[in-house]
Amino acid sequence: MSERKIRVVLAKPGLDGHDQGAKVVVRALMDAGMEVIYTGLRQTPEAVARIALDEDADVIALSSMAASHLPFCERLKPLLERAGLGDKLWVIGGNLPKQDHARLRELGFRGIFPSSSRLDDIVQFIRENVP
Repeated sequence: MSERKIRVVLAKPGLDGHDQGAKVVVRALMDAGMEVIYTGLRQTPEAVARIALDEDADVIALSSMAASHLPFCERLKPLLERAGLGDKLWVIGGNLPKQDHARLRELGFRGIFPSSSRLDDIVQFIRENVP
């Protein structure tokens, strides 16, 4: 009997058109044995919440390089909570200035991975924080 794979929905928020890093993370998570649903570019908070619910995600992950992460996450949080996804692991990576990390944590993002983060650290964090 095989263990259930961790399901990750990884989204690119808003008008961010830089997805090379997100695709590298997707590949690393897949290589680590996770099931990854990559939503592609230009997702709205409503779409991210709907996809995460529809896909029964264990992890909701965002990759943001366009400096719009705080307003996006502020809109996403209540949508995820209303969808019953408040207990899932929320992570974000990309161009995330240090001064924004505390606010992201307040919003419920437990994993914060600036663009210099190691792929192994992301994989390990997810494994350690998804039951």
